[in-house]
Amino acid sequence: MGLQEEMNGSSRGAELPPEVYALLNGTDLADKQEEAMMLITVSEDGWPHTAMLSVGEVAAASPNLLRIGLWQGTETSGNLKRAGKAALVLVYQGKVNYLKLQVKPLPASRESAYPRDRFEAELAGVKQDTAKYAEIVSGIRIALHDPPEVVKRWEATVRDLVREEED
Repeated sequence: MGLQEEMNGSSRGAELPPEVYALLNGTDLADKQEEAMMLITVSEDGWPHTAMLSVGEVAAASPNLLRIGLWQGTETSGNLKRAGKAALVLVYQGKVNYLKLQVKPLPASRESAYPRDRFEAELAGVKQDTAKYAEIVSGIRIALHDPPEVVKRWEATVRDLVREEED
C-alpha cells in the first residue's frame, strides 16, 4: 500500500493531531477559508453519503470533541441523527486525516443568526496517512465567491457551535 499510518485511539481517548486541532479551533477563519473536508455518513439505503464541509461548519470544542453545524434538513443531518456515526476526512499539512466520529444531535441554538442542525462528535479514532514515496500536496481547496460575507457567517456559526446553551 505504501502509506504510513499513525493511529491515535481506537474507541476512547482519541485526540486530534495538534495541527488539525489548530485548523479546527474556530479562530482565524479568514486565513483558513480555502480548506475543505469530507464528512461521510451512511444513507438510509446503506450507501456512503459524502458532504463537503468548511472550517466554518466544524469546530473543535476540545482535542477529542468536535461540534458540527449543518444546513437544516439535509440528508447528511438525517444520516447523523439516525446512525450516530460518521467519518471526517481532511488533508492538511501533507497528511490525510481520517477521524471516526460518534455523533449525537444538540438542541437548536436559541441565539443563532444562522440556524443549523447542530451535532456533537466525540472522536472514536484518528488515523493519519503519509506516503514514503510521494508528498501529499493538497486536499480539497475552495475559493469563496464572497469571502467577507461567508467568513462573517462562519464566525457566527462557530461561535454558536462552541457556546454552551443554558437551560
